[in-house]
Amino acid sequence: MSLYGVLRSGVSGMNAQSNKLGTVAENIQNSSTNGYKRASTEFSSLILPSSEGNYNSGSVTSRVRYTIADQGPIAYTTSASDLAISGNGFFVVSDPSGSPYLTRAGNFVKDGRTGNLVNASGFTLMGYKLGAGAVNPSLNSLDGVEPVNMASFAMQATGSTKGTFKGNLPDGQAVVALPAVSKQSSLQVYDKVGNPIKIDISLSKISDTQWSIKVANGTSADPLTGTTSMTLTFDADGQLTGPSVLSFGIPGGEPFALDMVGMTQLAGEYNVTGEANGNAPSAVKDVEFAADGTVYAVYEDGTRVGAYRIPLANVSSPDNLSPRAGNVYETTASSGGYQVGFPEMSGFGSIASGALEGSNVDIGTELTAMIEAQTSYTANSKVFQTGSELLDVLMNLKR
Repeated sequence: MSLYGVLRSGVSGMNAQSNKLGTVAENIQNSSTNGYKRASTEFSSLILPSSEGNYNSGSVTSRVRYTIADQGPIAYTTSASDLAISGNGFFVVSDPSGSPYLTRAGNFVKDGRTGNLVNASGFTLMGYKLGAGAVNPSLNSLDGVEPVNMASFAMQATGSTKGTFKGNLPDGQAVVALPAVSKQSSLQVYDKVGNPIKIDISLSKISDTQWSIKVANGTSADPLTGTTSMTLTFDADGQLTGPSVLSFGIPGGEPFALDMVGMTQLAGEYNVTGEANGNAPSAVKDVEFAADGTVYAVYEDGTRVGAYRIPLANVSSPDNLSPRAGNVYETTASSGGYQVGFPEMSGFGSIASGALEGSNVDIGTELTAMIEAQTSYTANSKVFQTGSELLDVLMNLKR
């Protein structure tokens, strides 16, 4: 082996150990970064051809790997918009230009300028906006996702379209002749712009097995449209038979269906309950995140409306994702393409609200690696120094 080979080997070793020190430094400085994944340096030898009488020293090559698949500890916070993934998957986020990335950093807050949910690095959380139908994401692409923006749900009114009215009608109630009323209740519904309308429900027992039900507008003189009355028929066991849905139109509102499935005629008191969908104009006061990824807008009147559903994305080999600035990752040929689904489905993890995933860096391990790298760097520098001294002796043989 030539003395120049000794110098090259020493430099190669110092360069490799300096790379290791660099990853250790990066890990230590990001030990408190939410969702950060530990970097490590792996070494591989590079062997050069040698003869029996002449040895050619090779070198060492280094490669940086990230333990992206290893989950960090989950710590709970006081912010409901802080999100942590327990299990497999990544949040889908985008940069200001709209390019998609994957991340485990879920420290999202509302951006005062755009209303989007963004994390500490400025990346926007992406989700599917909930509409009338079910959300069916593409299994291998991020088509259809859009920024999660709760500002678009502020001050919304929803017209009532359906309701329920059920309970027990007393079997011992006396039979009356119409238009006499035996029992009366009411139900509050809303028109398209959120005006409350009271629906008066009048019940008259017209035979041993039949009750007449009639609905009317109890708020104004505007009449309800469509079918406003029907007959409820009960069998010998007091169970409702025949038609059980009364459909009518609300003034200024939507067609409304009042479902009475579950109504009975049994011995006992008059005991009924009713409810209807829809809500009056109300501002969004809070946001709730369910474990299945559904984002709810919570209004001041207590109404909860499903606004978005957050998908999770994964790849075949997460450790081969390419890290980018801002604690995000993008796919590579080695990692494989996107696999998209929802939390708690098809091998994906669940989402915890009010929690953050911490870094998977262990300080003790990093300090040990730093000492090892420092010792090896010093040893390689000694090899270089010795080679330099021998080369100096060789150069001074003839003087």
